[in-house]
Amino acid sequence: MTRFTIAAAQYPIDLLDGWDAYVAKLTIWVEQAAAGGAGLAVFPEYGAMELASLDPVTMGDLAGSIETVSALLPRVDALHAELAARHGLHILAASAPRKDADGRFRNAARLFAPNGRSVTQDKLVMTRFEREQWGIVGGTAIKLIDTALGKLAILICYDSEFPLLARAAVEAGAQVLLVPSCTDSLHGYWRVRLGAQARALEGQCYAVQAPTVGDAEWSPAVDVNRGAAAIYGPPDRGMPEDGVLAIGIEGAAQWVVAEVDTALVADLRADGGVLNALHWAEQPGAAPLPQLEVVSLS
Repeated sequence: MTRFTIAAAQYPIDLLDGWDAYVAKLTIWVEQAAAGGAGLAVFPEYGAMELASLDPVTMGDLAGSIETVSALLPRVDALHAELAARHGLHILAASAPRKDADGRFRNAARLFAPNGRSVTQDKLVMTRFEREQWGIVGGTAIKLIDTALGKLAILICYDSEFPLLARAAVEAGAQVLLVPSCTDSLHGYWRVRLGAQARALEGQCYAVQAPTVGDAEWSPAVDVNRGAAAIYGPPDRGMPEDGVLAIGIEGAAQWVVAEVDTALVADLRADGGVLNALHWAEQPGAAPLPQLEVVSLS
């Protein structure tokens, strides 16, 4: 399969009145993506933080919110796996803090395939608020994920602003870069957007941004959320002139949908108007690439 539809979420952070409310919300979102023909649905960074509202005792406390959401991850993942199988699509679940055996938290995005398999990509480079306020630490390697849809990689928010991470995935064959994001200002949104578009340009591939949106005054973690979802490609033959295949209305809760064709990625890398992916190594001082791990969901 080279052609498939991607749905990128502009996902609102809601005050949930119970687990069943979360199940109902996520089910509706996935049903809508599936009804639109999506083969891949992409949820944002830290969208799972709305689950902190399920514990009124800790929901107003940052550390307590992080602990609550982490503890719920097994149930959250089981729900996503079931929805992926039921609707026959791949789902990148909203990332969440995960408490590991070393007692530290990592920002984990999980990709679920309809065949029941899944893979986790940890964020690698932490922002200031993650380092200084949340106590989140980075993962160790970028992953190339081989799926029935093609070869994907996940660059969680800030990771998209660091070219070598994407480059490691591109050199391994990545055709689509998934960029779930969570930003509390338009400055932050534009940083991630420009990073995603630059990575699409450099790698001659697709990049998909999916942000949290709306206000959640009850949350010390994700109280303000700004951004617009989009699917980007390199501005070259067969792509839009500005590289924007689809983009949402900033701040609105919605799916943003576009069809992509990974055969076009291969074509542009071989014979595009420019050959950014091929010519990368010609940069003076091109650095060694980060560690990469190859995994399969096929």
